[in-house]
Amino acid sequence: MASASPSAATVDQSKSESSLAPRQHRNAARAFALHWPEYLMEATELAVFMISACLITALLQHPSSPLHQALPSEFLRRFLTGLAMAGTAVAVIYSPYGQRSGAHFNPSVTLAYLRLKKIEFWDAAFYVVAQFAGGIIGVWISALLLRSAISHQSVQYAVTLPGPKGLMVALVAEVVISFVLFSTVLVVSNHAKLSRFTPLFVGALVATYIALESPISGMSMNPARTLGSALFPRLFDGLWIYFTGPVAGMMLAAELFVRVRSLREVHCAKLHHHNSQRCIFRCEFGRLLKSSDSFQTD
Repeated sequence: MASASPSAATVDQSKSESSLAPRQHRNAARAFALHWPEYLMEATELAVFMISACLITALLQHPSSPLHQALPSEFLRRFLTGLAMAGTAVAVIYSPYGQRSGAHFNPSVTLAYLRLKKIEFWDAAFYVVAQFAGGIIGVWISALLLRSAISHQSVQYAVTLPGPKGLMVALVAEVVISFVLFSTVLVVSNHAKLSRFTPLFVGALVATYIALESPISGMSMNPARTLGSALFPRLFDGLWIYFTGPVAGMMLAAELFVRVRSLREVHCAKLHHHNSQRCIFRCEFGRLLKSSDSFQTD
């Protein structure tokens, strides 16, 4: 027999939130009144991510940085950037804010979960607005901290730009990396035994992409992240790529998952659900845990 555990608490919490969902989202005002803390958390999460991106980029890429001078290898600097940003992403997802909001901090992720019917329309709309605001605020705070260093040609507000192979190659790259990332999230987060490790899978992909793919497209996967960096220096080259590629890639991943498995197999829109934080989504994560407990008991 399975004993009482945090997972059991999550089952009860998920059931209670899921049962309330249809009554909570009749209009924008109602959704905002109920869920504004989650919207604020989403903005904060991307702001933190952008502050980290700007600081790490300046530390490793600015010519006057001691680390830049000590590390002449461009690949090694990208590798270390990847590790740092992966660590940031994992920390954000595992943080109390990430556990509660679901840690999307990316409009592409939110829109894909809207397609999968795991998030209500108004929650998705407010999430997207919050994410764009968070990206801009994060870069603004970084500019205050780094001053002139952030505008140096080697840093450029940590902007994501297409590589020398051109716009179409960058577009395809953004579609592919976004597709692989969200496919991984869907498979792992909806697996009873692996779901608690979803943040680590995300972190591993972020690190790999920055080290290997960033010279091709800049490695964005996130329209709000790219706009936040591009807005201040007005570097809008190929901006449309980062508004279309990540969304298309994650939508394709969602569509494939539904066709291969089913819509019912998507249990929630949280990237980490093994916690006692409330869930504002159309949550059925408790069903996944109960099926796992039943299998272990048998």
